[in-house]
Amino acid sequence: MRAHQGVAFRAAYLITGDPVEAEDALQEAFVKAYRALGRFREGAPFRPWILAIVSNEARNRRKAASRRAGLFLRAAEEAPRGDGIPLPEAAAVAAERRAELLEAVEGLREEDRAVIGYRYFLDLSEAETAEILGCARGTVKSRLSRALARLREAMGKEEYAG
Repeated sequence: MRAHQGVAFRAAYLITGDPVEAEDALQEAFVKAYRALGRFREGAPFRPWILAIVSNEARNRRKAASRRAGLFLRAAEEAPRGDGIPLPEAAAVAAERRAELLEAVEGLREEDRAVIGYRYFLDLSEAETAEILGCARGTVKSRLSRALARLREAMGKEEYAG
């Protein structure tokens, strides 16, 4: 469980938008996963299985609390990838662009936010994303394609809105 705690927390946060709710969902999901270990298919990948349980618990908590907070802030606030330290100007531009992206993502439908978040913010494979969402890999590809098109459209509108 420890090996998957970080990504599981980010997945829960992605859904709940609240760190306290995400932590509660994570703890409850780990308890449920422990109790369900007997139903885990031997030889199956563990990460998608645990993330599906975490995601279901987080969705249940979100519905119960009827919260509509920002879903991607924690996942996207991680340190930027790369080997070098960016110049202050480049870091400021990157932070501004990241904020614009997050705002556009938050404006998307929940289904679009989920598929983009799992695939890109949590770096899950298409197969893992499909398993968590409970759909076929091809469905993930088509949902992702449509979601990215809507995101590009939203980002384009933001550029001209200023």
